[in-house]
Amino acid sequence: MSEYINPDYVPEPEKVNTKKGLEGAVIDTSSVSKVNPDTNSLIYRGYPVQELAENCKFEEVAYLMYHGELPNKAQLTEFEKLERSYRDITKANLEVIRLLPKKCHPMDSIRTGVSFFGTEDERIWDAKPATNLDKAVRLLAKIPTMVAADFRFKKGLDFIPPNKDLSIAENFFHMCFGKVPQAEIVKAFDVSLTLYAEHSFNASTFTSRVVTSTESDIYSATVAGIGALKGPLHGGANEMVMHMMKEINDPAIAEKWMLDALAAKKKVMGFGHRVYKKGDSRVPTMKKYAQKMADLTGQQKWMQIYESLEKVMAEKKKIYPNLDFPAGPAYYMMGFEIDFFTPIFVMARTTGWSAHIMEQAANNRIIRPLSEYIGAPQRSVKPLAERN
Repeated sequence: MSEYINPDYVPEPEKVNTKKGLEGAVIDTSSVSKVNPDTNSLIYRGYPVQELAENCKFEEVAYLMYHGELPNKAQLTEFEKLERSYRDITKANLEVIRLLPKKCHPMDSIRTGVSFFGTEDERIWDAKPATNLDKAVRLLAKIPTMVAADFRFKKGLDFIPPNKDLSIAENFFHMCFGKVPQAEIVKAFDVSLTLYAEHSFNASTFTSRVVTSTESDIYSATVAGIGALKGPLHGGANEMVMHMMKEINDPAIAEKWMLDALAAKKKVMGFGHRVYKKGDSRVPTMKKYAQKMADLTGQQKWMQIYESLEKVMAEKKKIYPNLDFPAGPAYYMMGFEIDFFTPIFVMARTTGWSAHIMEQAANNRIIRPLSEYIGAPQRSVKPLAERN
């Protein structure tokens, strides 16, 4: 035991109910989304996420996040026109991304790009609702441009400017690959953005709300969210899933790989969830579109590995996949490098972060929890000469 931990510490259960990782702790109210573990359902502003993914474009979901209601046709047209008008980034912002080390993780690139963009906005301290809404739409529009620029630069390719005649999903493919793929691939990507858009008080969202609660700006809160999302226990899990699948590589050995991993008590990414106990409600929809990617591209082995791993984990541990498990191979089959999976997650989750940032700012109280001290009891400082 560390000398800085008090060996005589005894918790006082009547006074302290420590919740490690804030598990099960309700710390505020929200109207943005709800995860219902009993029914394995996730709703955005009251709408089931699987219905939104199938029936709405990501732009409609973004509007819902910001305004609380789905748009009508005229509102959607106006919103899309505004978002598309904001897609360009400055030459200085583009140069900042270009000058980053080629080997740095794309999450570091987008974190830096958003931070720089924040310095360009003279309204940095203006947190009025209308101003923050405008900033939120700008982040929605510009983050894909930054991610795509980094995607190109890391390959030694020229930047492709955004096309303002395309949807968010179509435009991202255009900026990364110079062309828009067939509609089925665009739809699968658009679905993934909706499924990743929001998820209650997850680690990155809570981080964004904490920063907002200090009356800091929306850009600082977004950068903080990106930092939290980078971790493999949060957003980075979709990358780890694909690294795992590539390590297995052969469907014939997938079952044995999983059995060996479980026997060795190895952490298997893409399974389990703090909130869902009976399976992630987003998985069936994303799995459906991952299978479509396999059918379109002929890369069936990834879904065969998926099925084997899922079956063993369910039978042996009764633990089920989370959204990262089907999203990883789906993005890989679309042609994206593995380390860009989490920046794509950022493109989607910026909508949820912004909704929570605006909600926090509207009824703010600084988030400042307590901790139970377990260190040495209070003691006097001895002169240097008397210390052993």
